[in-house]
Amino acid sequence: MALIVQKYGGTSVGSVERIKNVARRVMRARERGDQVVVVVSAMSGETDKLVRMASEIAGRPDERELDMLLSSGERVTIALLAMALIEEGCPAESLTGRQVGIVTDSAHTKARIERIEADRVRQALAEGKVPIVAGFQGIDEKSDVTTLGRGGSDTTAVALAAALGADLCDIYTDVDGVYTTDPNVAPNARRLARISYDEMLEMASLGAKVLQTRSVEFAKKYDVPVRVLSSFDEGEGGGTLVTREDEAMERVVVSGVTYNKSEAKITIVGVPDRPGVAARIFGPIAGASINVDMIIQNIGSHGLTDLSFTIPRADLARTLEIARGIIADIGAKDLNVQESIAKVSIVGVGMRSHSGVAAKMFETLAREGINIIMISTSEIKVSCVIDLKYAELAVRVLHDAFNLGAEPAAAEA
Repeated sequence: MALIVQKYGGTSVGSVERIKNVARRVMRARERGDQVVVVVSAMSGETDKLVRMASEIAGRPDERELDMLLSSGERVTIALLAMALIEEGCPAESLTGRQVGIVTDSAHTKARIERIEADRVRQALAEGKVPIVAGFQGIDEKSDVTTLGRGGSDTTAVALAAALGADLCDIYTDVDGVYTTDPNVAPNARRLARISYDEMLEMASLGAKVLQTRSVEFAKKYDVPVRVLSSFDEGEGGGTLVTREDEAMERVVVSGVTYNKSEAKITIVGVPDRPGVAARIFGPIAGASINVDMIIQNIGSHGLTDLSFTIPRADLARTLEIARGIIADIGAKDLNVQESIAKVSIVGVGMRSHSGVAAKMFETLAREGINIIMISTSEIKVSCVIDLKYAELAVRVLHDAFNLGAEPAAAEA
């Protein structure tokens, strides 16, 4: 008998009929003899509707109150799914983040999980019930409701699987696995049967929307096997297994191409070129829980330099507010913003042992007349910031250049 955590996204529970389908899938797993814990998101469109309502009330809603509002979406889903299971004769119990004991920090709208107590979940399992857990939410040390940011139900599911020592965490969504790139952009994109934690972590952080980045961090840290599956496929096979790296993965140089159209670039012009200035710039930004991605500092001249960095476009207004104060404080000259950018990346653990991968990427983009604005690398990825209008073209030509539409044996050649 295995202990499995199943997570269902918003489209998977987007209607009463789909909730009933989820209930039937849960019951099939129980009939196989498995213990099942279910984590659900709000019904599709519900969170966006709540955000719109909040924005009609306030231009910049108080984040504590916004968390209180947004957490209500998952409460609806857990109750409906528990009712559906009980109606079919399967004992179930709905549990909020507070009832589960998901304790986070106090960074409202983007909180991080600090611990999960999970006593109520274990008790429900011991009583033969299916615990239905509200994803995306927790409480801080003051018992205030917090939310984990977009895609936070993935993090809830994987973290809960780690806390319970589950054998597997199944993430059910509207796609049937992780692909070499977005099939809507490159029709020859291929589903991957397996992918390493590191590759999935890079792909998630670089724009792939299949899994939230922090969920992959939890999976890697606690060695939780994660399987990405379609909730609309009645079969139980297929999908993509996210797991520890093996030798076969290393033979594939590039596993995927990702893109992100949701970033903005800020350049602070005329920054005094002296020790400690970078800390004075990025300290307050980090203190506001804003993630800075790429950072480039030009060569200094006459005691001044220019410093460029990228951030999520959703955080642009807040970052500019902070940055304008910083400019006055450090004596910089000006601030420029560029919103029409995209980040395109190639990812693969095979890059560690193969040379020339970055050069091939740059040559491919150059042939299409695509200028590179910024470059960032790690041992298993290369990212380029380019003009937004070239994003999808760049994805297609890079996908073809690295032969990712071919079957694995061909792609390795």
